[in-house]
Amino acid sequence: MKTASWVLLAFIGVATLLYSLLSASRAYGTYNERLGGVRVTDLAAGRPEVETAVRARRATAAACSAGFATLFLLISVIPYRRGEVWAWWALLVGMLVVAALILLRIPLLGTSTADSFGGGTAVGTLTLLLIVGVGLALGAGRLRHGRPRDSG
Repeated sequence: MKTASWVLLAFIGVATLLYSLLSASRAYGTYNERLGGVRVTDLAAGRPEVETAVRARRATAAACSAGFATLFLLISVIPYRRGEVWAWWALLVGMLVVAALILLRIPLLGTSTADSFGGGTAVGTLTLLLIVGVGLALGAGRLRHGRPRDSG
């Protein structure tokens, strides 16, 4: 169970990192994405600063996502794999914060559950949260057996 736990979490870290890098490549590349059914170039309508701003926001979001994924992956394969209890809690809290902030888009911004890229905000986020939850549940035994480290 312990191996399945950290391998599943590491897989999620790698998948999230790859997805983030794909998103960054779309922000920096020539991909003309759609926002609300309208191409970004049409939305900008001759105002290159609008297109740049939209791409810059996507690049910033992709960078934050890649940073989170890298930390998630490193915590999964080093301290979590070794059985350090704090790593279990760090992965849980980190994933809950990300999921909560993503899901707040639906009621606060009125976005639909289906995005043009990613297959659905709510569905994708809840699926990711479920997979991480299963991975953490497989390793929950470490919470009962964890020993506090000596502070001195």
